[in-house]
Amino acid sequence: MNRIWNSVVGKLWLTILLLVSFVLFIVTVLLLEFLGNYHSETVEDTLQQEAATIARVFNDYGEVTNSLTIIEDILGPDTNAIIAEVPFESTYYIHEGINGEKTREIILKEPDFQKVFETDETVTKEMLLPSMTENNMMESYIVLASPIQTGEQVHGTVFIYQSLEVMDQTAGRTTNIVFLSAFIAFLLTTFFAFFLSTRITLPLRNMREGAFELAKGNFDTKVRATSSDEIGQLATAFNQMGRQLKHHVEVINQEKEQLSSILTSMADAVITFNQDRTILLSNPPAEKLIQQWVGKISNTDNEPLPPEMVHMLEHVLSFEEEIEEELEIDGAYYAITFSPLYSKKSIRGAVAVLHNMTEQHRLEKLREDFIANVSHELRTPIAMLQGYSEAILDDVGATEEERREMTKIIYEESQRMGRLVTDLLNLARLESGHMRLYKNVVQINGMIERMTMKFSQVAKENGIYLSFETSLDDWAATELDEDRVEQVMTNLIDNAMRHTPQGGQVLVNVEQEQGYAKISVNDTGVGIPEEDLEYVFERFYKADKARTLGKGGTGLGLAIASNIIKAHGGEIYAKSKVGAGTSFIFLLPLKKM
Repeated sequence: MNRIWNSVVGKLWLTILLLVSFVLFIVTVLLLEFLGNYHSETVEDTLQQEAATIARVFNDYGEVTNSLTIIEDILGPDTNAIIAEVPFESTYYIHEGINGEKTREIILKEPDFQKVFETDETVTKEMLLPSMTENNMMESYIVLASPIQTGEQVHGTVFIYQSLEVMDQTAGRTTNIVFLSAFIAFLLTTFFAFFLSTRITLPLRNMREGAFELAKGNFDTKVRATSSDEIGQLATAFNQMGRQLKHHVEVINQEKEQLSSILTSMADAVITFNQDRTILLSNPPAEKLIQQWVGKISNTDNEPLPPEMVHMLEHVLSFEEEIEEELEIDGAYYAITFSPLYSKKSIRGAVAVLHNMTEQHRLEKLREDFIANVSHELRTPIAMLQGYSEAILDDVGATEEERREMTKIIYEESQRMGRLVTDLLNLARLESGHMRLYKNVVQINGMIERMTMKFSQVAKENGIYLSFETSLDDWAATELDEDRVEQVMTNLIDNAMRHTPQGGQVLVNVEQEQGYAKISVNDTGVGIPEEDLEYVFERFYKADKARTLGKGGTGLGLAIASNIIKAHGGEIYAKSKVGAGTSFIFLLPLKKM
């Protein structure tokens, strides 16, 4: 509000408004007084005209009864009449509404009207009479008494009366119209006052607002030049300045956005350093690395970088040359490149690019381990195949039984090689996600019990007690590929029996754990050392050779089992204690009934 009063527009508007308001007030008061008097005079003239017309009707027709129909048409709305041939008594009357008798009685007894019966004078008087619409209520009426000739020797009077409520309503409507006109005039005055003032101050005000917008960074702001004088020329210069600023800022923003997009989309971590070794800019991978390093790497200077990188940064800033190295930081491998940044001729900082080589190192190690494991696993059967096949070719076997035994060994070793290749292919398909599962809804108790009982005869031959227990509801079911789960159970039970000595026990137990079926294969074998438990599901894992009891496998069974269970949305893990036994446990999600 203070801004309006302190502006040229506000002062000019207030001056014009006060002037016009004073004029309108004087004109309204005078007009209302004039309209009130004019309305009163008009009502009296109307009543006198109606009375004169009624008198002429009676004079022309003579008979009062025949004249009543014409009199009703003559009387205006809300106007009533009383015809009295003698004082204090009404001969005929026309009254619309209630309280007619009381009204006639008061009018006829009014002393001021008695002289009308004796003279030709017309009397008009304002009186308080009963209301025509409500009982026990008085209203103001204007009553006109006019002489009338009702017979040759009879001098009568006609009384015409009308409620002043009609006059008040008419005056009220007139007043409303006057006030509405005054309000419209006020609005028009305000509009034209602002129109006139803005024509004077609008260009300057627009330039002021435009300058504020430019200060906020809105360079699209333009000021309209409405004239060719100095103010118009100033507006033109202002717009040119805004366009130039916008162009330069857009160029800067484009370069900044391009750089930001490149940095954000890079998989490598990029960190820009100032000359004082503070970090100026970093992309999301770099920020993630810095957060990992903070608190994990000991640094006496409270640097967020490892000491090796700090030394590289100091070298670049000191000698102004690029440096590349591969470092191991917090268990991860990075190929790091530091390059100097120049400002004109002096160095103003450095940029570091870190390429994470951890996955490449892991894959390289896996490749080397895989080649070593496969070579180790294939060396024995290949050597045996070569040795026995050469023996057969050289006719080393003296008897037919010895040659048959050599052929049997060659056959078994070839089968072992086939199983190894098949397991490798299955594991590769599972890990790549190309192995298709044929799922059906199966009741768990019956399926696990059937898979367990397949090994009952083998258990008896090896002197091992094999049992099955369940606390799961017989109706509990899940959706799975039965053949693949049977492959898991076969591997786990076979491992348990191979690692359990004669007289031991293998227990298959089924129970419910939240929304999963928990299946565990427990043996009383020699157990697995705790430090080896986290590696049992890796390919080609074998613990102590003594645990195999001379019955070694390919080393891929548990890796395949782990992938099958994970493909079903489950989980598999192992618990063991050396000398007490081992438990392999896997979870399968139950189907909601």
